Amino acid sequence: MEQIWTEMYQAAKRVLKPRDVSKRIEAGGVAAAVESGSGKIYVGVCVDTACTLGICAERNAIFNMITNGEDEIKRVIAISSEGKAMPPCGACREFMTQLMPEDYKKIEIMMDYEENRVVTLDKLTPEWWL
Repeated sequence: MEQIWTEMYQAAKRVLKPRDVSKRIEAGGVAAAVESGSGKIYVGVCVDTACTLGICAERNAIFNMITNGEDEIKRVIAISSEGKAMPPCGACREFMTQLMPEDYKKIEIMMDYEENRVVTLDKLTPEWWL
């Protein structure tokens, strides 16, 4: 396994802290790390709300990357509260594809950390609508 995946897994694990933020908001049940085009790692956690205004960990990490002036994704890992890698949801896949419409097929997604199973986003989004 490439060292970058270990660094990304550990970065996501550090922010994985499931908790109630309020009576109506939970956060940190899923954490994600994104490696940008520059090689920097950005993290984010899911924020779940009673009225569906929350955000997935992957998009939160990508928004963190964008906030810091970057707009290219190399790799993505999301982990569950049990520390297992999990694939991005459809909304996250769509967002990454729209962010990099010419190059989304290059984005690597960690599907199974223990087995080191990585796929590219085009395998998860084979027939993009645009």
